[in-house]
Amino acid sequence: MLQSRFSQDCIKLSSVPGMSSPGVFPPAPEASAAAHVSSYERYQELYARSTQHPDEFWGEIANEFHWRVPPAQPLLQYNFDVTKGKIFIEWMKGGVTNICYNVLDRNVHNKLGDKIAFYWEGNEPGDSLSITYSELLRKVCQFANVLRGQGIKKGDRVSIYMPMVIELVVAMLACARIGAIHSIVFAGFSSESLCERILDSHCSLLITADGFFRGDKLINLKLIADDALKKCAEKNYPLSKCIVLKHLGRDEIVCDGPSKTSPPCKRQCPNLQGKKQERPKRTHPQINWDPSVDMWWHELIKDASVECEPEWCDSEDELFILYTSGSTGKPKFEGLPIYPDISRMWQIIDKYKVSKFYTAPTAIRLLMKYGEDPVKKYSRKSLKVLGTVGEPINPEAWLWYYSVVGDKRCPIVDTFWQTETGGHVLTPLPGATTTKPGSATFPFFGVVPAILDESGEELEGEAEGYLVFKQPWPALMRTVYGNQERFETTYFKKFPGYYVTGDGCRRDKDGYYWITGRIDDMLNVSGHLLSTAEVESALVEHSSVAEAAVVSHPHPVKGECLYCFVTLRDGHEFNTTLVDQLKKLVREKIGPIATPDYIQNAPGLPKTRSGKIMRRVLRKIAKNDQDLGDTSTLADTAVIQELFENRCKTLQ
Repeated sequence: MLQSRFSQDCIKLSSVPGMSSPGVFPPAPEASAAAHVSSYERYQELYARSTQHPDEFWGEIANEFHWRVPPAQPLLQYNFDVTKGKIFIEWMKGGVTNICYNVLDRNVHNKLGDKIAFYWEGNEPGDSLSITYSELLRKVCQFANVLRGQGIKKGDRVSIYMPMVIELVVAMLACARIGAIHSIVFAGFSSESLCERILDSHCSLLITADGFFRGDKLINLKLIADDALKKCAEKNYPLSKCIVLKHLGRDEIVCDGPSKTSPPCKRQCPNLQGKKQERPKRTHPQINWDPSVDMWWHELIKDASVECEPEWCDSEDELFILYTSGSTGKPKFEGLPIYPDISRMWQIIDKYKVSKFYTAPTAIRLLMKYGEDPVKKYSRKSLKVLGTVGEPINPEAWLWYYSVVGDKRCPIVDTFWQTETGGHVLTPLPGATTTKPGSATFPFFGVVPAILDESGEELEGEAEGYLVFKQPWPALMRTVYGNQERFETTYFKKFPGYYVTGDGCRRDKDGYYWITGRIDDMLNVSGHLLSTAEVESALVEHSSVAEAAVVSHPHPVKGECLYCFVTLRDGHEFNTTLVDQLKKLVREKIGPIATPDYIQNAPGLPKTRSGKIMRRVLRKIAKNDQDLGDTSTLADTAVIQELFENRCKTLQ
């Protein structure tokens, strides 16, 4: 997907709710005085303005940006109806600005240069750093000049295949500064996936790193990148420029003197061909090197100027390319959330006095397995708001998150959004809206949702069907890069006049929205549509179950049936009694039609490195299909064989 240069800004929201009746969590008025949205009535007022007069609403926010040439009216032009011509979305077209300038220069000019832009936490405890806006601006300007020196210009595409390090942000902002389009490729992807993405966007340059650790596992990133470039050459697209960050062993190089922005490597530097050195020894990482292609990052920037004039761009010039790859819930530190021990998240919260904690339901359920003690070891008093994203959260996980992590004092902002939407589109507003566990609550500013039936008719009041949006907001994707036809077919053709999310949704009698899961995660059992998310939510209500994943399985009579994988809490046993209890629970919560045919013990589930369950793999396992396709994004491939060995005996 392709995103433009004017993106959705955020509106300050804050407050701390208390808990009253079970299942309903009202806002706390005492903490909302400083918030822009201080009540539900104020939310309704702002929401009405944002949807009825979007030019006026977003124009006020745009006035806070620096514009070389201010945008002219009308600020919004678009078409969502494929029957009326090409689908397009244009915000602030004709306005000239630069996103990097707004992110960095503007803050420095406003005397915020010495403020911390962000903190970085490495794989090992103790690997950490902070960077100010001024420091970040200097590094971005240096690397922007490096890119220009390599011939990169406005409109060129640059692939970034890096771990979660400071230089990843530097590379992104440097591209934005010179008008280049950056394409982020998740560092968990295989060489084949990287090759495909380079070819898709016709990239002119690749930025990568020597390697990194994810827990105890070494990821040889440069070797994967080398293989990707080889594959590109075999497909008649030789890429001749690759900038390599020396991340492992960065303590051995001196590019700008000792600095708090150059953390030491706090573990042994390995031979990247596979042989690790003893911990006390630190040798230079051994990697393949082609001097006609490869260039060290630190060598390129050492003589680069710290001043770089931005490339001034139209608001609708391309900014970046993102892939909808199931990488939701990606961690903001380099390693794993339970490495080196299961208290790592809470230790980080206390260390940095984190006020807002945002993660995925999958991660919450993972942490629930270990009980309350690892959480209670740390105070977490700095926390004010908790957030969830990536998939519908089951009420039990929501309540654990609220009661244990937030000590019943932090509101939970259960957001719904997609890579394509560029930001959250359904969300509670702490301090303004009453929350319900598991509900994404209400539409965000500028977002007009609707629920359609199969024929495309809008449903009023309580309803369940297809979730769509009726008009654009600034952050919405602009196209599928190089494939406008696919963009229109995927998101607009099924229901002309609407952006189709591909998700099912239920609206309750109070107007709250509940995401029921991807439409393709719906099962047709004997003519009845069932949501896998609802069944999973019922299963994890059992005290023995920490996590559940449900997929469809062929059935000779019903067409499809439910095949369930359950991960148990520590100390619980999987047996026929438990299976019977779980089936009974699902019948009671949803109905007899939803009774699972198969329930399998799953000590571990196949997940991406970002923590998202790979249901495609689970469907293959349920069918005993050994052809799993690309599994390079799996965090732990060892769980696959165990799941095959524990398969239920099925009719088909």
